[in-house]
Amino acid sequence: MAQVKQTTMAKTLSDCRVTVVGLGLMGASLCKDLVQGKLCREVRGVARRTETVLEAFFDGAVDLATNDLTTGVMGADIVILATPVRTIVDMLAEIGPHLWPGALVMDMGSTKAEICAAMAKLPREVQPVGGHPMCGKETAGFGAAETGLYRQAPWVLSPLERTSRDALCLATELAEAVGARPLVLAPERHDRLVATISHLPFLLASALVQAVAQVGAEDEMVWQLAAGGFRDTSRVAASDTRMFMDILMTNRQAVLAQLDNFSG
Repeated sequence: MAQVKQTTMAKTLSDCRVTVVGLGLMGASLCKDLVQGKLCREVRGVARRTETVLEAFFDGAVDLATNDLTTGVMGADIVILATPVRTIVDMLAEIGPHLWPGALVMDMGSTKAEICAAMAKLPREVQPVGGHPMCGKETAGFGAAETGLYRQAPWVLSPLERTSRDALCLATELAEAVGARPLVLAPERHDRLVATISHLPFLLASALVQAVAQVGAEDEMVWQLAAGGFRDTSRVAASDTRMFMDILMTNRQAVLAQLDNFSG
C-alpha cells in the first residue's frame, strides 16, 4: 500500500487539539497529564456517561467535555480512543467521516491486530497509529486516574504501511511528552508478546482464585491464612473483567498458543 504524501509543515503537539475518547483510568490520566503540563493547544474528553463528563470538566482534567462522539472528534488534530478493544473497533468506523484531513488517530487498546485492521479502513486522508501504553492498575474508572501514570512506561506504537513519517513523529512526541518510552512494533508481534506477559498471567491468576474459592466454600479458614504470596500471585485477577474479555476475544490465537506452552 502506498504511503501518504508528506505534509510540507509538520504539526507539533503544542499546536494540536487533542480529543480523548473514554475517560477511565487510561484516558483520564492522559488528559490530566496533557492539561497540567500544558502540552497541547486544547484537551477534549468524550465519555458515554454524563456524570463522567461533568466530573472530568469540573475536576479540570479536560478543557472541554461531551458525551457526543461526533462533536468531540470534529476538528481535532489528534483523536485517541481509550475504550475497550471491541468498542475501539466499532468507533473507528463511526468517527471516520467526521475527522479532519490529516488528523492523527491513535488508540490505547491492549491488542493491536484487529484494531490496526480497522484503522486501515479509515479515510485515506486520516493518519492511523495503533498504540498500547504498558501500564495501569487493577482499579478502573475516572476516579482511579492519576497524573504521571505513563512515566517510564513502555508505549507501543504500531504504524500502518500508509502512516506518514510526520504522523508517527507526532505520536512519538505525545508519548514522550507524558514521560513514556515509545517502542515501534508490528501489531502481530505486539499481540504475541503481550499474550505472554499480560494475558496468560491474568488467566492463571483467575484460575488460582477460583481454585482457592472452591476450598474456601468448604473451609473459610483458608482466607485467614492467605498472606503476601497469595495476594501477589492473584492480584491481576482483580482486573476489569469486560476489558479482559475483549482482550481474550481479540487475541485468541496468541493466548491459546501461550496456554499450550504453559501446560506443555
